[in-house]
Amino acid sequence: MTAFLFDFNGVLVDDERVHFAAFRDVLAARGISLAESRYFAEYLAFDDATAFRAMLRDAGHAHDETIVEELVRAKLPLYLAAVARDLTLFPGGFELMRACAAVGDVAIVSGALRAEIDFILAAVGATDVPRTIVAADDVTACKPDPAGYLEALRRLGASAEDAIVIEDSIAGIESGHAAGCAVIAVAHSYPVETLRSAPAVIIVARIAELEVARLVTSSRRASGSSS
Repeated sequence: MTAFLFDFNGVLVDDERVHFAAFRDVLAARGISLAESRYFAEYLAFDDATAFRAMLRDAGHAHDETIVEELVRAKLPLYLAAVARDLTLFPGGFELMRACAAVGDVAIVSGALRAEIDFILAAVGATDVPRTIVAADDVTACKPDPAGYLEALRRLGASAEDAIVIEDSIAGIESGHAAGCAVIAVAHSYPVETLRSAPAVIIVARIAELEVARLVTSSRRASGSSS
């Protein structure tokens, strides 16, 4: 049985710029500016708490836990309101996840808050697809740390050798790789050329290019080459 571990934002849901806008607006209320280019270059793979902590620190502002938690709480309704108005999915993403669930166990492993993931899964009628969800709320370290993927493997009772990770960021790819999994990269958030520096088995331009058989074949080739 193969375990299929999907990142969420940037893989299934086209909402990285929605997250950026929410971060930007929350910080602007404190007189801090955030450029989109910097968000994508430095903060995209972080969970909200880690991102706000780094953003505040880099701007020379206090970044204690009380302030960070306040900003995380302020961002959530902005994000939910934005995706409620305009939820954009990557074509083929949820279809692939359902196809994977038909032949193996599916998990979502994301730096997003569980409330955000649950909201979108309900909106698209996919709450029944993942067997487990590891969100930012469930681990103490975010990507590129492998904690999220290791927790997903533990919950599924799966070995890393039988797991396939689908990611869109360098930090996410490194996280899945550090957990011992084969990683498939989709160039939704970064150019293919940028992702080539990360340890992905294959890189595709869009998740719609992937099929279950290709995922499994790529994983087996990766396991064979590392044995």
